[in-house]
Amino acid sequence: MASVVAVCISEEKGTAKHPVELIELKKRHGILGDAHAGDWHRQVSLLATESVDKMRRVFPDIPVGAFAENILTEGLQLSALPVGTKLAVGKCLLEITQIGKECHKDCAIRRQVGDCVMPREGVFAIVLTEGTIRPGDAIRIEAD
Repeated sequence: MASVVAVCISEEKGTAKHPVELIELKKRHGILGDAHAGDWHRQVSLLATESVDKMRRVFPDIPVGAFAENILTEGLQLSALPVGTKLAVGKCLLEITQIGKECHKDCAIRRQVGDCVMPREGVFAIVLTEGTIRPGDAIRIEAD
């Protein structure tokens, strides 16, 4: 079963995120207190721990949130899901709007490690049903 490993926020864009106990999601906004919140298509970022583990083979001390992910998942190949997929995360419902992204030219991870998995394997979503997400919450793909 897929689940949430960690939840993270950052107060400024262009910085790594830091883990928090929980995140509160609002419809048409994203995560309260996160710099990337707003009425746009990338309200929430998700990355699989399996993707981060690829980088940890070279740099084992990469912390949670280093790739600016809001939700670190386990047991789900996020990058294989098509745009439009709906994910029930805890009691929240998210809709995937984008797979990958163009990395910032000054990306701290790319400078340190020489590579970054977020542009290839991270996904972005909007909030359809608001609520709270915590580590340990179940994740499931919702059928239309």
